[in-house]
Amino acid sequence: MGLLLSASHQVLEFACRKAFKRYRQQANDLEMVQRQKLDQFLKQHTSQSLNYENFAEQYPLTRYADWKEKIEQSRQSEKNCLGPGKIVRFQPTSGSSEALKFIPYTQHFLNELDEAIGLWLSNLYRQHPQLKNSTHYWSVSWLPESQRKLLENSNLNDDSALLNVSKRVLSKVTQSVPTDIALAESAEDAMFATAVFLVADKNLGMISVWSPTFALQLLDIIEQYQEEIVTVLKTGLWSRQGLNYLPAPKSSEQSYKLQRLNLQDPLAWKELWTKLTLISSWDTASAERWAKDLQNRVANVAFEGKGLWATEGVVTIPFADRFPLSYQSHFYEFILQDSEQAVPAWQLKLGDIVSPVITTGSGLIRYVIDDELEVVDFYQTIPCFRFLGRKMTVDLVGEKLDHSVAVKVLAEFKQEDYLPISILGIENCSQKKPHYIMLSEGNIHKQPSAAALDQLLKENFHYELARNLGQLDEPEVKHVENAWDYYKTLAMKNGMIEGNIKPEPLKKMKTKII
Repeated sequence: MGLLLSASHQVLEFACRKAFKRYRQQANDLEMVQRQKLDQFLKQHTSQSLNYENFAEQYPLTRYADWKEKIEQSRQSEKNCLGPGKIVRFQPTSGSSEALKFIPYTQHFLNELDEAIGLWLSNLYRQHPQLKNSTHYWSVSWLPESQRKLLENSNLNDDSALLNVSKRVLSKVTQSVPTDIALAESAEDAMFATAVFLVADKNLGMISVWSPTFALQLLDIIEQYQEEIVTVLKTGLWSRQGLNYLPAPKSSEQSYKLQRLNLQDPLAWKELWTKLTLISSWDTASAERWAKDLQNRVANVAFEGKGLWATEGVVTIPFADRFPLSYQSHFYEFILQDSEQAVPAWQLKLGDIVSPVITTGSGLIRYVIDDELEVVDFYQTIPCFRFLGRKMTVDLVGEKLDHSVAVKVLAEFKQEDYLPISILGIENCSQKKPHYIMLSEGNIHKQPSAAALDQLLKENFHYELARNLGQLDEPEVKHVENAWDYYKTLAMKNGMIEGNIKPEPLKKMKTKII
């Protein structure tokens, strides 16, 4: 296995090298590359030949609602109603306005993503050459159980499916966890099986997840079910009936290691996985706190933040100690914060606060991603960004509560031993009108009253008006022992995808747990 693993990494690195070279060699030609991308897209999807200026005049900015009908038609007819090329998968995601969205992926679109993945992997091999002699774990996103039967025939839980065919075959050899875990009866079983396979793998060198809370949850499972995992690895038999379809891993060596470790010691994880070199996850905006917790939890392992990668497309990747635009992937524009004007990537300036707009091989044209970025640097002519957060505006009845208001309120109530983590807009409740809940943990004696929360929220004009008019009910303070667990449970109850959930300062929920 050692020789096969090393050889597979060598071939995979070679396959990714073209993307790395192309990115560096054309980094001074951003406008030329981007205009070519647009021209190719228009010829393939519209049979038109327009320059950028005419394109921007002719096509409006769009969001998911503008494409939903065509996407549903494509799903039902099994024909691509958005453009040429066969749709190879519909990738589910959740958003503030939709419990579940389906983004069409064509081969052309996957090739665009492959440009970013190839660059990322090639860069990783250069920075951490020891990864060539280890296995990797790339996270999967578990679907809510109510949606599993609907989507069971799709390759939705395998992040390596974003690679092209040759890289995907090679990545299977280098992956630590089998994709069949996605077929588990429940998300709980799937997470447990993932933890077992990770512990069983003495060659694990990289853990790559989107949300740091997802990685923390896996570590919690290993710690919580330490003895059960030891038994599974000793016997090669599952202790849970829902996993009997899947051959259980067996490793006396790893079983013995796990049994004697104190997993509350940050040094213990490196004893369990002696080759573990790198952990990668989101680490900015609302994920920053959890990323720090993850780094503190596992000692002596390098950490890398993620770029901005939405289900609809990739925007930035980690490269050269920055997060530059993945300009070889899609065609990019950006909405300037001050003017609400969309400009092409080559017109961005240092200090611009922007939201991305992408035109991709999936057929989505001028699709707005409601995230906020700041231009902080340039790699040659390529803008580099800092992720500021989602442009989260919750609007239950016209109150237009935005992200900055929520951040201010949470900061106002935060104390050394009391932590409010999120303000939730509850859309439907049988006992009350729409209202807000502040979710918190810590010293219960430090929690503010509902009236104090209400007063602070009333500093927002539209919120106060909605309260005065009786459109919004009084807010609540929901104090729990583990606010993240409660948040995740509530988000999944609202139809969101577990692996993609991260605590946001402000979030709309359709219902709450009473």
